[in-house]
Amino acid sequence: MKASVSWRTLHFKQPATTSRGMYTTHTSYYVTLEREGVCGVGECSPLPDLSCDALPHERYLGILQDAANQVAMTGRVPKETHPFPSMRFGLETALRSLATGGNAALSDTPFAHGQQGIPINGLVWMGTYDEMMTRLEEKLNNGYRCVKLKIGAIDWEREESLIARVRQHFGHEQVELRVDANGGFRNDEALDRLRTLAAYDIHSIEQPIRQGQWAEMAELCRRNILPIALDEELIGINDSTQKAALLDTIRPQYIVLKPSLHGGFEGTREWVHLAQQRHIGNWITSALESNIGLNAVAHLCAELYGPNIIMPQGLGTGMLYSDNIEMPLHIKEDRLWFLPNS
Repeated sequence: MKASVSWRTLHFKQPATTSRGMYTTHTSYYVTLEREGVCGVGECSPLPDLSCDALPHERYLGILQDAANQVAMTGRVPKETHPFPSMRFGLETALRSLATGGNAALSDTPFAHGQQGIPINGLVWMGTYDEMMTRLEEKLNNGYRCVKLKIGAIDWEREESLIARVRQHFGHEQVELRVDANGGFRNDEALDRLRTLAAYDIHSIEQPIRQGQWAEMAELCRRNILPIALDEELIGINDSTQKAALLDTIRPQYIVLKPSLHGGFEGTREWVHLAQQRHIGNWITSALESNIGLNAVAHLCAELYGPNIIMPQGLGTGMLYSDNIEMPLHIKEDRLWFLPNS
C-alpha cells in the first residue's frame, strides 16, 4: 500500500463568523491510500484556534505523512494519533474508502443506498441583524424545520430581538430553534441569558461559557434553565476515563460531536456509547470539512443512529464553499441525501 498527503485551500462563499472570529478560507489536508490501483481518500480538517491538533502547516504535514506511512505499512491507524483527532478522522476515512474500492458509499445503510435522507438543521451564521434575519428567512423558505443560530457577534439585545421576531411568526411546533454561543457568554451573565432564551422555547444552547470550567458548567446544567449541549468542552478529551469523568461531573443534557474534533470514527463512537449509558442526548455535526469529510461524517451518522433518525443533525455545510469537491450529496428541503447514481 502507498500513502500520499496533499492539501488545498477552500474559499467560503460568504464569511463564516462565530464569536471566535471570521473564516473566509479554510485549509484541509487529504490522505490518499493506494493499493493495486484502487485509491481511498480521507480528509483531515483542523480548525485554527479550536482543534487540539491545529498545528503550523509544515509540522501538521510532517506528522500526517508519518502517520499515513504507518497506515500504509500496517493497515491500521496508529495509537500515537490519539492526540490528533482530525488526522485520525482522515486516516480512518481513507481506510474505509479503500475498503469500498474507492466508492463514496462508506456505509451499508439506507442512506448509502439513496433510500433515506438524514434530517439536518439549517445553520445561520453570525452577522448584522438584517443579515441574520435574511439568512434565517432563506432557511425557513427552503423547508428547514430546525434552525441553529450562531450568537455572540452582535449586541445581545439585537440577538434577542431576532429570536423574538422568529417566535412571533413561528411557534416551536413549526420551527425548532437551537443556538450556539461558542463559549461567548461571561460567567456572570450566563444565567440571565439562559433565562431570557428559555422564554422563547429554545431547544438547546451549545457551549454557553468557555470550556475548561467544569464546576461552573455543571452548575448551569444542574439548574436546567435551558438544555445545554457541550461542544468545545469535549475537545482534547481523548481518553475514555477522562470522557467518563467529564460527563459524570458536568451531566449535560446533550453533547454535540464533530469527528474531526472529537476523536474520529472511533472516538465519536466511544462518546456516543458513554453518553447513551448516562441518558445524555447527542447528535453529530460536520466541522467545516469539504464534501469529502462531510460525506464520511454523514455515513458515520447513518450507522450510529440507524435508519430512522429523528433528531436533526448538523450536516448542512456542503454549500459553504465556492470550490468544494464534488460528491453525490444533495440537500432537499431539510434532509441530506446520498444519491449514488447522481
